[in-house]
Amino acid sequence: MKRAGGARGTWMFAAPVLLVLLWSVVYPNLSIVVGSFEHGLRSWREFASSPTDLEALRTTLIIAVGSVIAAVAVGLPLAFLLTRVDFRGRRVLGAVATLPAALPPLVGVVAFLFLYGESGVITRGVQALLGLDHAPWTLNGVGAIIFVHAYTMYVYVFLFVSAGLERLDTSLDEAAAGLGASRWHALRRVTLPLLTPSIAGSMLLVFMSALGSFSAPYIFGGGLRVLSTQIVASKLNGAMDLAYVETTVLAVGAIAALILLRWFERRRTYAVSTKGTVVRARLHSPTARLLAPIVGAILVVILILPHAMVILVSFARDGTWTTQVLPPEYTIDNFRRLATDSDLLVPIWNSVSMTAIATALDIVVCFVAAYLLVLRRFRVRWLLAILVALPWAIPGTAIAIGLASTFDRTSLASARVLLVGTFWILPLAYFVRGVPLVSSATEGSLRQMDPSLEDAARGLGASWWLTMRRVVLPAARPGLVAGAMLAAITAVGEFVASIVLFTHANRPISMEILSQLRNFAFGTAAAFSVVLIALVLAITLAARWAEGRWSRAEAVVIQ
Repeated sequence: MKRAGGARGTWMFAAPVLLVLLWSVVYPNLSIVVGSFEHGLRSWREFASSPTDLEALRTTLIIAVGSVIAAVAVGLPLAFLLTRVDFRGRRVLGAVATLPAALPPLVGVVAFLFLYGESGVITRGVQALLGLDHAPWTLNGVGAIIFVHAYTMYVYVFLFVSAGLERLDTSLDEAAAGLGASRWHALRRVTLPLLTPSIAGSMLLVFMSALGSFSAPYIFGGGLRVLSTQIVASKLNGAMDLAYVETTVLAVGAIAALILLRWFERRRTYAVSTKGTVVRARLHSPTARLLAPIVGAILVVILILPHAMVILVSFARDGTWTTQVLPPEYTIDNFRRLATDSDLLVPIWNSVSMTAIATALDIVVCFVAAYLLVLRRFRVRWLLAILVALPWAIPGTAIAIGLASTFDRTSLASARVLLVGTFWILPLAYFVRGVPLVSSATEGSLRQMDPSLEDAARGLGASWWLTMRRVVLPAARPGLVAGAMLAAITAVGEFVASIVLFTHANRPISMEILSQLRNFAFGTAAAFSVVLIALVLAITLAARWAEGRWSRAEAVVIQ
């Protein structure tokens, strides 16, 4: 299809975007693979014969699979309950069920440490209640990590399956029942097969998130080895060859899971031709009507507890919470120091400025990429599609190691620039991690636009810039805003890449939280966590405000 602007105009956009993505996404990861073979197969043999690395690989896979099972076990029934059953308090519980998504990964882990750690509130409370000499449990090992992952990642399953159920017409179940099928048979043969894309997509997201998870294994591992922490340990020990091999293995595992999902999705068609009317079942049993709000209230308390705990501890005076169930002394000094101490303001400023830079770059590059992928036809469009999706399949640790090994010196001959140790290495890492989020969301919006509108505008005499400003940008805007919001939320609380690339001068909030925890300054660490939660909420509200304002402005123009 011939488009306004022709092939030359298309390449004027495509060439710089391809170069940026090849330089920032492909080059670092290719350097890792090449680096793993720098001494032939010696590093790979060392990895294959190392009990430590094999244990890390085995444990990583066990945790990833266990996290998927746990997240599905929580998210799937909850999605069915809130989508298919009508009871008092359903809307409140539905809103609260997404709260874990608002917790940056490290803050979620910190909240669990304050609640269920050896000196946590719940642990100490149970110990005092039962009169025990020691803590009734220790939150360490594989079970603890899967427990934390289940809380922070079930939201993926819940949101994906809820969206799938909202689109699924309940008359299909009624038709199956009318033909004599039992509820279980209809669920197994009708509902679950149609939900396969939603379930498989959420399972893949959980699997890949757990595969590259760093904060939970780092804090709750208790000496346990997983690949993400092993990579950092190898790097710190100067064994970069081995770190390259471990990074390649981790990235290959994630990419293999992504390919498996795509193959699985193409095996069958999961489309229905109905309008997707959902009728929620009412509870007829008096006992069920009585118990449903009580169970719902308990679930709400459990889901809110981590947020409430972080806020409570943020007012605790540092160094006073030792063996008590709750912090004994409270103060606002933690927040006052964050506002007045120039050294403590640095990480907040770093996180905000680096997030702004990375998100702005994501918006520009990903808008052009999505425009080219949806509305233009050129020879290497397939390559651009792979480049924007690739960071999604590569764990954050692998991305960070790739950037650290590539941009550690300046060499114009090899297209390298010294960024390690400077402010700019973290915005680059955040930009790379945000690419798939912004590009996929923008693509989705542009695919809802009739491609002929662009040609029609140019045919009516509109300039290229006017067509872009009045036709293409408004069509892309909802996805662009949503994608930018997700990228900004991810960047502001980023931890996995930051721990590999940060220095004291460019440390973000997540690294300052870790530093305060190491110094047993729980109150200050929690105060930083509250600031992080506030920044996430501010980004969300700003995105919604901007989208609402633009929508109202458009409505006025149309009238």
